[in-house]
Amino acid sequence: MRTGRIRLGVNIDHCATLRQSRYRDSARTCGQIVEPDPVAFALAAEQAGADGITVHLREDRRHIQDRDVARLRECLRTHLNLEMAPTPEMLSWAIDLKPDSVCLVPEHREEVTTEGGLNLLTVKGSLTKLVRAIKDADIQVSCFIDPDPLQIETAAALDSPCIELHTGAFANHFYNPVSRRRELGKLRTAAIRAHDLGLTVNAGHGINYINIAYLIDVPWLYELNIGHSILSRALYTGISEAISKMKACLDRYQEREP
Repeated sequence: MRTGRIRLGVNIDHCATLRQSRYRDSARTCGQIVEPDPVAFALAAEQAGADGITVHLREDRRHIQDRDVARLRECLRTHLNLEMAPTPEMLSWAIDLKPDSVCLVPEHREEVTTEGGLNLLTVKGSLTKLVRAIKDADIQVSCFIDPDPLQIETAAALDSPCIELHTGAFANHFYNPVSRRRELGKLRTAAIRAHDLGLTVNAGHGINYINIAYLIDVPWLYELNIGHSILSRALYTGISEAISKMKACLDRYQEREP
């Protein structure tokens, strides 16, 4: 049983969202007047102690751009995690880039950010070859899924070695004690089942400096991917403090027997 600090993956998508709100029509992604630079943000987060950087290259390129990801691949010393839709086009792009890991996520054009896990039950047939192709390229692969037993079982059947549990429902219900306990129970049950099946368990979405303390009830977590809350705090305190504070929160996480 591992008994250490959970890894911190920092999602930098919304740094790019801020840039694109003004410079979406620019030929540049950085330099001259174009700011902020999400790659510079990522490097500062890495220097402050982030264990990895996560980006979601969406098919509509609404925030992170191709050049951002290429620059990250060249610059990062830690772990580059690429979130992407499970499509042939994105598969080809990922295999050419060779990030350290790929997380398969759903995409809906009307959403601001990813709201919900990938329904593996409806896409299992198309995912089988895609997961195998990613693994054959020596890229780690995971599936971003809701904490549902059937989704866990399907991920294992797909031979995906890792999952990322969608914590959005827990975050949305955090201030209702009854609903919060229910959603934590789902996450706990899902994490235990995934571990029993030999899967590495990551989690993310809506985690912040307050609700993260409650995840102590969820065993076997290996990594949390957090973006919006860190970026929001960094606006007030700076990147280094925001990362250090979140890592201090994670230092309280000790894996324990279910």
